[in-house]
Amino acid sequence: MRFLLYNIRYGAGVGKQIHFPVPYAGYFKNTDKNFEQIKAFIKSMRPDITGLIEVDNGSFRSEQKNQAACMAVEMQHCYIYQSKYGHDSLAQKMPLLKQQGNALLTNREIKAKEFFYLNKGVKRLVMKLELSDLTVYLVHLSLKFRHRQKQLLELSEIIQQTEGPVIVAGDFNVFKGHQELYTFQAAHGLQNANVNGLPSHPSRAPRRQLDYILHTAEIQTTDFHVPDVKFSDHVPLIYDFEIAG
Repeated sequence: MRFLLYNIRYGAGVGKQIHFPVPYAGYFKNTDKNFEQIKAFIKSMRPDITGLIEVDNGSFRSEQKNQAACMAVEMQHCYIYQSKYGHDSLAQKMPLLKQQGNALLTNREIKAKEFFYLNKGVKRLVMKLELSDLTVYLVHLSLKFRHRQKQLLELSEIIQQTEGPVIVAGDFNVFKGHQELYTFQAAHGLQNANVNGLPSHPSRAPRRQLDYILHTAEIQTTDFHVPDVKFSDHVPLIYDFEIAG
């Protein structure tokens, strides 16, 4: 089975296309051209499960189209999407921000789905996807260290209710290094699929590991690699695995 994780930055791109004529102007431009490249790349990798961070749900820049839905149709996958900001968040009142979220796509039957909002930070969403033999959690944690630590404690409480094989993946924003995750991983016996600690950000010259695919012991790694593509400020992670038993 193949899991692909990618923070796609809403399809806004990198380099001159996002910083011209002023820094971060690309967040307000049409994203169709770059998103088409992202979509073609992901489709070519033939993932069974795709975790997408920073997805546009249909703002003016994506021409009112949900990027996850467009990708799911192209790949003939099912998908789930949710805004990454809680219902009581100020971001939900802002036209562009309220269209920003995360998504999971799969060619497997979805048994159940659930969404949680953590109590700390601006980015609070935890997505839960249940398949017949696997549960996947997708996260995008806070930029602030103090908030991330509290979020990890809450996430730990959510995960401890889950039985069977589990993958916890996403952009953890661990700017202080992977040691931020030691306690969280130890509490659930989670192993890092990226055993060599390959960096995932920034894509132009990766130097830090912000994106993680963590898994329980029932899941056996068959391959892991980080493609050198620059459609976003993050590079994607591709994880091939088998479920024991």
